Amino acid sequence: MNVFSKLIPTAISAYGLQAAFAAVFVPLKEETYYDCCGALGWLSTAFVSLYYPSLKAKFLHGAPLPPLSSFAPRQLLLTAALGLWSARMGVFLTNRAIKAGGDSRFDHIKTQPAKFSVYWLAQATWIMTVGLPVYLANNLPPSLTPPLGPRDYIAAGLFATSFLVEVIADAQKSSWRRAKENKQHDEKFITSGLWSVSRHPNYLGEVGIWTGIWALAAGSLQSSYFPAGTVALAAVSPLFAWFLLTRVSGVPPLERSGDKKFGDDPKWQEYKRTVPVFWPWGRRG
Repeated sequence: MNVFSKLIPTAISAYGLQAAFAAVFVPLKEETYYDCCGALGWLSTAFVSLYYPSLKAKFLHGAPLPPLSSFAPRQLLLTAALGLWSARMGVFLTNRAIKAGGDSRFDHIKTQPAKFSVYWLAQATWIMTVGLPVYLANNLPPSLTPPLGPRDYIAAGLFATSFLVEVIADAQKSSWRRAKENKQHDEKFITSGLWSVSRHPNYLGEVGIWTGIWALAAGSLQSSYFPAGTVALAAVSPLFAWFLLTRVSGVPPLERSGDKKFGDDPKWQEYKRTVPVFWPWGRRG
C-alpha cells in the first residue's frame, strides 16, 4: 500500500469535519466560531493520523486501543506540539472573535453562501497541507521510527522558542489594547516589546513553529519507509505557512490597513522605516 494513501483517513476527517461545520454555520451566516472549528479540525486530524490503524482494528476485530506508551517518542512529541499550538490558537482567536462580536474578515463573505463555503473547505486544505509532516510521521510504524537525537532536540527547541514568541506577541498586543481601552495611553498602534523588532512578531513565531515541527518530523521522513524526497515534500508545511502569512492573508491586509489608517502619521512612517515588516533582519518600509 502506498504510504501516501494512508493519509486518506486523515484527509477525510479534515474535509468531512469542516464540511459539517459549513453545513451548520453557512446558512446561519455565522463566522464567530470559524477558528474554533479550525482548532477542532487540527486536533481531530492529529488523533486520526495517530490512532486510525488502531481504531480500524478495534472496529473490525474488537482489538483494544493501544496505550500512548506504544507510540514512538517522536510521534508523541509531534502530536503534542500540534495539539498545544492548535488548542492555544483556537481559544485565543475564538475569545477575540466573541469579544469583537464576530470576525471582520468575513463581513462581506458570510453573506455569499458559495464563497463562504469555500472558506471552510480552504480551512481543511490549510490543515492538511501545514500539518503534513505530523500526519506522515504518525503513519510510520513506531518500531521503525528513529530515536530522538541532537538534531531533534534543536528542532523541538525551535518549536518551543517560536511558540513562546507567538504567545508573548499576542499577549503584549492584548495587554496594549486593554490599556488603550482603559485610557492608559493614546497610542494608535503598538510599537513596544516584540513589536519593536518586527511589525508582525506573532506571524514570525508561527512560521518558526511549523519549521520546528517539520524539522522534528524529518528524522522519520528520511526512513526508507518513505519515498525519496518526502522530507522536501513535507517542507510545503512551513513554506505554505510563510506564503499565506506574508503574501496572502496575514501581513498584506494588515499593512494596507495600517497605511490607510495611519499613512500620514509621522510616527507610523518612522515605525515602518525603523522596524522590519517581518524578519527582524529583513526589509523595512
